This record gives sequence, C-alpha cells and structure tokens, in this order.
Amino acid sequence: TIDKYGIEVAALACHGNPVHPDKATAKMYDEDFKNAVLLAEKIGVDTIITFSGCPGDCENSKYPNWVTCPWPGDFLEILDWQWNEVLIPYWKEFVKFSTAHGVDKIALELHPGFCVYNTESLLKLRNAVGKEIGANLDLSHLIWQGMEPVAVIRALGDAIFHFHAKEPSLR
Repeated sequence: TIDKYGIEVAALACHGNPVHPDKATAKMYDEDFKNAVLLAEKIGVDTIITFSGCPGDCENSKYPNWVTCPWPGDFLEILDWQWNEVLIPYWKEFVKFSTAHGVDKIALELHPGFCVYNTESLLKLRNAVGKEIGANLDLSHLIWQGMEPVAVIRALGDAIFHFHAKEPSLR
C-alpha cells in the first residue's frame, strides 16, 4: 500500500525517557529505542525521532528533575551531573549503536520536561555527542515556550532532521 501510493517513510518515532532515574523505566525505553533502530535498519530508514530524556537530580532520585537554569548554585550542580554523568554518556553510546545499524540521524523533539528543550540545549548535546544529534522541529512546542520559530529554524539550520507540521492553536 505504501508503494502503491508513493508514500515514503521518512522517520520512525519512539518516545520515552531512556535516562529516567527509575532503572527499570530507563531500561524499557532504551530497549524500545534500540528496537526502533533495528526496525529502521530493516526498512532502510536513517532517522529516529524521540526525546532526549531527563534524569533525576542525583544517582538516588526517584523522579526526573527538569532544571532550566543554573542559579542558584544547587541547580548548576544538578545540571552538571545530569549532562556530564548521564545525558552525554547515554547519547554517545546510543549514537554508536544507531550508526552501526544505519541510523545516523537522531531527531530530538525540543519538548519541555526534557533536558533538550530549546535551541541552546539541542546544540549543547549535538556539540558534545556529534552531528548525529539533531532536531525534530515541532513548532507547537516552541510556541508553548514563547520561542520564535523562525529564529529557532535559522539557529538550528542543518541540525533540523525532521519536522511535525500541525496547527498548535487547535489543541
């Protein structure tokens, strides 16, 4: 049916929090992500759409902790731990796995509640991990955060791997 109508599968979406502080939850999402990559490999798709995830505030956390600013100092310590001990190492390993299976574009939605939620955080992870990290641009998420979509598009440029086209005011 897909071939009959000339439809092309551009990406597979698999959303979750693979760095969730609950180890069982994180493992479940990590396995889902890896299975999505394996399916993408089988059908010849090179792009996976997902969220960056959000760890807790320390190794013993029960719930994700979405910190959006570095002050007061406690927040900076949390951000440093989340990014340097959890997020960057996770995505470096995941990119190794995905590229070994022909998926070289991980399109992260810039979504509130996750570590990658705006232009700055997307580019921070991309710079730390590699060009395989990019954006799935969902303009509704930008609008919810008071971001100017055109400015985001210009800032991200070729780091935009995919986009969702929908009308946010209809929600």
